[in-house]
Amino acid sequence: MFSNVYSPHSLFLGLILSLTLQATAIKFVLPANKYPLAKCIWNTAHENELVIVTANVGPGAKQRVDIEIVDSSPNKNVYLSKKDIKQETRLAITTHAEGEVGVCFKNHLDKSATNDQEGKVSRIVDLDVDIGADAVDYNAIANQESLSGLETEMRKLEGVVQSIVDELSYLKTREERFSNTNTSTNQRVQSFAWFTILALAALGAWQILHLRAYFKRKYLID
Repeated sequence: MFSNVYSPHSLFLGLILSLTLQATAIKFVLPANKYPLAKCIWNTAHENELVIVTANVGPGAKQRVDIEIVDSSPNKNVYLSKKDIKQETRLAITTHAEGEVGVCFKNHLDKSATNDQEGKVSRIVDLDVDIGADAVDYNAIANQESLSGLETEMRKLEGVVQSIVDELSYLKTREERFSNTNTSTNQRVQSFAWFTILALAALGAWQILHLRAYFKRKYLID
């Protein structure tokens, strides 16, 4: 009766959904310093993908929390930079490149604070990062377009399917890139192997000729 509950198709769909619908929720303590280091939370995101960042910063006297959203691409894109965020802050970006998106925080301690307070005072940050289809506010879309409950669910399903298609396309591109790299590496290894064989053969022939000439000079051979 329950034979279809854990079918391969269901497991595959569940795996794909776990890859495509990315949502990260984390709560952490952010110590304050006069010259603080950035604390970054990284998440994988594809190119042209919607990312919604919701940061809820707890209270803290003589402290200023700054937020910056960057990525790990070679261009090191900086999407947003905002100083002195308080309570709940909601930010939205669209990625420009394939890679990881980092949400970075710095907690600055006011200069009027004593040195003893450095690293001992802090603020609590509650961070929620939604990526891809999970970042779309379907309730707002339903209200704006006057969609019924069924139509809203269909719109959600459409977003999930599109995310799956994008993920599979990315995996295919990545597989092709790895395959090309593997083929190129094999060709280089083969070329190096042939070069090594020819070099050893040439060196062996040169040694034979050199020894033959040496023995002739010493009248050891005719």
